[in-house]
Amino acid sequence: MPDTYLVWKFLHITGVVMLMGNITVTAIWKYFADRDGRPAVLAFAQKLITYTDWSMTVWGVILTMIGGYGLAIEGGFDLFGGWLLWAQVCFFAAGLIWMGLIVPIQIKAARLAREFDDAPVPDAYKALSRKWIFWGLISTVPLLAALWLMIAQPG
Repeated sequence: MPDTYLVWKFLHITGVVMLMGNITVTAIWKYFADRDGRPAVLAFAQKLITYTDWSMTVWGVILTMIGGYGLAIEGGFDLFGGWLLWAQVCFFAAGLIWMGLIVPIQIKAARLAREFDDAPVPDAYKALSRKWIFWGLISTVPLLAALWLMIAQPG
């Protein structure tokens, strides 16, 4: 294996770790902050979710894609067939859910959280939190499928 192949592989795996690690940890933070229910805790958690999405999730996606396509090109893999095609479909499906549903929900929730005082948390925020968790879990399914396809490389 040429050295460049290992560099692409390193970038790809680093991106996957960043992406999968951040979405998992973020969901746990959000879950426990929502259970706590105190406005200051919710506002802080919401702010951290935004920060970590920009610093970990986005960069995880970028590194996953750069490394993955570098691997495919360097390794002579067929991008449009078999397991690699389905892994890409799963990855992009998760991205569409994330960009189309999760990010807009997150933006609305962050705006609401910035206005929290010591008053009870508004029902609108709670509804957005439930949607965020639901769609976050849904978007994780195709990511896990893509991960499995990358590891197993079936047929």
